[in-house]
Amino acid sequence: MLDKNVPVRDTLRMLLAEIQRFGIDNKVEVDDAQVLQIINKMVKQRNDSIDQFTKGNRPDLAEIEKVELDILSAYKPAQLDESEIVAKVKAVINETGAESMQDIGKVMGVLKGPLAGSADMGLVSKIVKDQLS
Repeated sequence: MLDKNVPVRDTLRMLLAEIQRFGIDNKVEVDDAQVLQIINKMVKQRNDSIDQFTKGNRPDLAEIEKVELDILSAYKPAQLDESEIVAKVKAVINETGAESMQDIGKVMGVLKGPLAGSADMGLVSKIVKDQLS
């Protein structure tokens, strides 16, 4: 606030409001894992908005969303690259004994905990499908 950086200030206020709303709606004390889920949800919303604004020929609004996305992304943990995700997926497949696409739920269930927040679960799902095919 002292730097008078309006986009950062407004984005952080929006994040704090969302965290408070989540706590009030669910009548819980919000912990770090829940905050990470909220940030991921907000990042996904920004990505969807950027896509829609770009398709709608509104580059001005898309740019605002991109700035908010960059600010929110700074509060996420470091993302794993694809080779690290593939290695973890292979390890879990060997550990669980998964052999076919019918075992995808078993593999994703094991991966969801350790990879939540540090990897895009859509990409993880795609890699699991590729490995089991």
